[in-house]
Amino acid sequence: MRVAIAGAGLAGLSCAKYLTDAGHTPIVLESRDVLGGLVAAWKDSDGDWYETGLHAFFGAYPNMLQLLKELGIEDRLQWKQHTLIFNQPDKPGTLSRFDVPDIPSPFNVIASILRNKDMLTWEQKIRFAIGLLPAVVRGQKYVEDMDKYSFLEWLKRQGVDERVTSDVFIAACKALTFINPDEVSATILLTALNRFLQERYGSKIAFLDGSPTERLCRPIVDYITERCGEVRLNAPLKEILLNTDGTVKGYLIRGLNGAEDEVFTADVYVSAISVDPLKVILPKPWKQMEFFKKLEGLEGVPVINLHLWFDRKLTEIDHLLFSRSPLLSVYADMSNTCREYANPNRSMLELVLAPAKDWIAKSDEEIVAATIAELEKLFPDHFGGDNPATLLKSHVVKTPRSVYKATPGRQQYRPAQVTPIANFYLAGSYTMQRYLGSMEGAVLSGKLTAQAISEAFPVANSSNLQTLTRPPATNAATA
Repeated sequence: MRVAIAGAGLAGLSCAKYLTDAGHTPIVLESRDVLGGLVAAWKDSDGDWYETGLHAFFGAYPNMLQLLKELGIEDRLQWKQHTLIFNQPDKPGTLSRFDVPDIPSPFNVIASILRNKDMLTWEQKIRFAIGLLPAVVRGQKYVEDMDKYSFLEWLKRQGVDERVTSDVFIAACKALTFINPDEVSATILLTALNRFLQERYGSKIAFLDGSPTERLCRPIVDYITERCGEVRLNAPLKEILLNTDGTVKGYLIRGLNGAEDEVFTADVYVSAISVDPLKVILPKPWKQMEFFKKLEGLEGVPVINLHLWFDRKLTEIDHLLFSRSPLLSVYADMSNTCREYANPNRSMLELVLAPAKDWIAKSDEEIVAATIAELEKLFPDHFGGDNPATLLKSHVVKTPRSVYKATPGRQQYRPAQVTPIANFYLAGSYTMQRYLGSMEGAVLSGKLTAQAISEAFPVANSSNLQTLTRPPATNAATA
């Protein structure tokens, strides 16, 4: 059976991969000339890569790790020391670490918090631990019910000191959702904390050994095409054409460079594009349906990713760092963390500016200048004195609408992968699945969509779709 999938991000590609496993023939239609969607990357004229975002992989990403294993590319993840590293704004150039010992969960994470003496007092640690108990003991149902509160409101209800928020969770919220604790749903952070507490290597971090487009997306495409599927670039979805009964008749693909529009037909259709462009192209009859009306409650959050190349090494740290800057979220020296970007003599910092709503319309020059001002605080030894570090070049990547904005109450608007339209399905990290808008959420959503299609349209003598299970912990532990 032919399945047309609009969007070659991780959701669309993973959906296509698992459809081929189930015996179907997916055709992925991507509007741009690059794979990856929100993990897309490009090469500049010097041959250097720059990416849509700073992509860190966690041990608590079971479906992503399983996908890499099935593709035979799990060795492309470069696992880092099991620790979380925070800058200390009141002590420029100083770092605080939460080193996680290799003992069973949740004792490993608890030990990392207890051993940290820089950021939280004993009273704050105890209050925070007591505050977390309901989420740990009462499970995911409790976590889902907390969607009515912002994370800051939830902390206050638990009697947790506001300094815990400023010291730890402003950085964590901006890293995970690109917004602050007073805006983000408590469900999002509690879900992440539960995964970190319940899985031994859940908070362990890895970086891909090269660009996501080539080292992650390309192998998925190869897997699909080797099994008679297809992936087409430069095929933007212009309109969803309907039959008289309201089902999908075809995808109208916009012709580029003077070419005529093309009607692409299949047996089943999937939208794996972001929620914002989907809302624009929804057929008018569908917009009156309650299922699709709910999409109006979702919108993407603006994100800005920066790449800065310097004339010297600013740091030797091979890890993700939480900046705790009012402007920046997380950053890494990719010349240390990524094999393909390695440079022993010069740093290439990749940084996430968040929240970005007040910056998305500003010029690249303004954004870079503001970022350099923050770096002067993070690296005082390299930007002061008579010989400050020199910026060699930069790239600023703006995404006006990225993952859905996870404010309180959004859970009720997240749609299922199965729609009321018999031959139309959804995939994307904004759809309902247990993870937030993330690479893991995108892969899981694509897998769920493929599973739903395969159950509705089974293929005789095909292998069963992989079950949604966690891969062996050794993926993160022994890397």
